[in-house]
Amino acid sequence: MPELPEVETVVRALRDPLIGRTFADFESYWPKQVIFPDDVQALRDRIAGRSVTQIRRRAKYIVMTLDQGEETLIVHLKMTGHLAVVPHDRPLHKHVRQRFVLTDGDDLRFRDMRKFGRIYLVKDPAEVLAKLGPEPLEPEFTAAVLQKRLAGRKRILKPLLLDQTVVAGIGNIYADEALFGAKIRPDRQTDSLDEAEIIALHKAIQEALRLGIEREGASIGDYVKPDGSKGDMQNAVQVFRRTGFPCYSCGTPITRIVLGGRSTHFCANCQI
Repeated sequence: MPELPEVETVVRALRDPLIGRTFADFESYWPKQVIFPDDVQALRDRIAGRSVTQIRRRAKYIVMTLDQGEETLIVHLKMTGHLAVVPHDRPLHKHVRQRFVLTDGDDLRFRDMRKFGRIYLVKDPAEVLAKLGPEPLEPEFTAAVLQKRLAGRKRILKPLLLDQTVVAGIGNIYADEALFGAKIRPDRQTDSLDEAEIIALHKAIQEALRLGIEREGASIGDYVKPDGSKGDMQNAVQVFRRTGFPCYSCGTPITRIVLGGRSTHFCANCQI
């Protein structure tokens, strides 16, 4: 599933070709992805003639502000979603599920092999985004904030980092990478961390996410950038999907376990 760096990469790539453009029509080939309004015709009627004024990311959501009433179009890519502006006359890929027709010869197309992606058109973005935790790369997200988010919770650390209500945007790849950077085992209990470890984890979360953005995401699985090219983070991971390969720091083979139903990778020597 695309995580914060992958979604941030998509948002940055969409701004130039999409901001200021106007929707003319909307065609759905898998209406179940349209969550609100749950009627495709209603979405079509409400979006026609509306222009995109802003595109931003919140957690793993792509958030597009529209003019004339300030409604917000929100897209979640889920596992296999791909969003791109392409010429209207380009043949439809077999996995295109939604097509937003623009007024001047292009489409915004949502391709999604697994069909898990979600689309919302809302007056208030909080209808979709209110329960999300803090953004880990914002200045307000300090080590003290992370400590407060963890305080009083007796859970295994890795699954907690994946909880979007605790910290927004972290997924499987970057949780593994951050925990390696902090030298903390993923199966530790959250209430076992001391202050120094929380400070190290805070720093490692930000470093892992910033590196992911710098390398334009990890093309592990189905993720590619809007132009179809791959990101490069998969060539910089320290532990994720490196089971049995030597740790770059100490040479110990990387271990894989399952936590909360997710594959988890770590160095049993470096992480304690």
